[in-house]
Amino acid sequence: MVILMHKQQPFGADASAELCFLPATKLAAAYRAKTLSPVEVTQAILQRIERINPIINAFVTVIADQAIASAKESERRFATGEIRGPLEGIRVLDFTWALAGPFATMQLADLGAEVVKVEHPGTHEKERGFGPYYQGISTFFFSPNRGKKGIAIDLKTEEGKELVRRLAAEADVLTENFRPGTMDRLGLGYEALRQVNPRLIYAALSGFGQTGPYSSMAAVDAVAQAMGGTMSLNGYRDGPPLRVGVSIGDMVGGLYLALGILAALRAREITGEGQLLDVALMEAQMALCENAIVRHSAFGENPTRQGSRHPLLAPFGPFETKDGWIVIANVKEWELFCAIIGRDDMAVDERFLTNRARLEHVDALEAELTRTLKEKTTDEWFAIIEPANVCAVGKVNTIADLFDDPHVAARGMLVDIPLPYGLPGTLKLPNSPIHLSKTPPVVGRPMPEHGGDTDEVLGRWLGLTEGEIAALRAAGVVK
Repeated sequence: MVILMHKQQPFGADASAELCFLPATKLAAAYRAKTLSPVEVTQAILQRIERINPIINAFVTVIADQAIASAKESERRFATGEIRGPLEGIRVLDFTWALAGPFATMQLADLGAEVVKVEHPGTHEKERGFGPYYQGISTFFFSPNRGKKGIAIDLKTEEGKELVRRLAAEADVLTENFRPGTMDRLGLGYEALRQVNPRLIYAALSGFGQTGPYSSMAAVDAVAQAMGGTMSLNGYRDGPPLRVGVSIGDMVGGLYLALGILAALRAREITGEGQLLDVALMEAQMALCENAIVRHSAFGENPTRQGSRHPLLAPFGPFETKDGWIVIANVKEWELFCAIIGRDDMAVDERFLTNRARLEHVDALEAELTRTLKEKTTDEWFAIIEPANVCAVGKVNTIADLFDDPHVAARGMLVDIPLPYGLPGTLKLPNSPIHLSKTPPVVGRPMPEHGGDTDEVLGRWLGLTEGEIAALRAAGVVK
């Protein structure tokens, strides 16, 4: 039970006595506004029942006392930090593979959900075989699958399908990123599983969505970036479209899937029912193109590649230094900026007097700035420019730089994750960037072993005995 602590107490000294006289609509409104906790609302309802009909009150008192005790225990665990993330208690049955889907369910695992990854007993997910390898472990698979449990079920057997139905009946969320129709053909699609669990949130991630003329097409990261528009905006004006250096085509779609799941969980608190969530990689990329799309809508403009330049501001982007690169952007006081970098002459140069002029002469502007900035190191320029607060400035960190950055260390953004299979050592991964004061994410469990949690999950979720699981394993249904 999620407990919402009240922000303030608007009632008198004898608040509990006053609450029982409030109309039900006002009690509900106070709960939604978070001015009343579930404990207070429950107590008010009980007092109202007692005043109206003591006989009814006698029947509900025992159940209500248990509910109040449970609510108070949840409040205590939130207050003491015992709850493992805000999604503790949420069960996720995860059929996703590759990167986009696992990246989504990794977010849920980081936030405390119990994510159970389902693979085939005989042939594990192919991404386990992608390099590079560390002590025989695929680093490609390790990163987005941290924090999850692993079971192995053969979905092509009737016994395996029945296991999935039973697991879905116990789950809060089911995730999959197969081509649309794959789970339906197995008899495990949304319409089938909602019959066994009306509260199930069925989250489907695909290249182009569950409907539409492209729905049957496959998509990978590069295809999503290409067809969603982001690739057309990335690169230099006279060069080819470029893929972004990290897999935003996959990962942004995964983030939207995780966001949609959280929204569906909240909606279920209100309606009591689950629903189908449909997220497309292409559409997630289109969502990133918001400014380019509104410009085309308003002005008929078809934005294209500009390198690191900004269409409305100059200077803007990375500039080479003596030993690396530094980003200069959003200059607020041009004359002062020029003085700080020792180029007073640029402050009076007619080509650079205004932002509009600088945009018109951006090639010359960038050439002059590069000539000057190459005279000092990145750290030297950062120490000169940043304290002046005349523009946005940042060092272009390499990945190796991030490992030595004191701010990264202070924020705990790199975390050591143990290796699976009892192997010695750890690997550093990015921590969750979500910092919650009372229920922070907990990142520390390694990637799942292939079928390593089958017995534990089938026993705890379904109540299967060791003998029943052994029989399923002997038949090749599970591993």
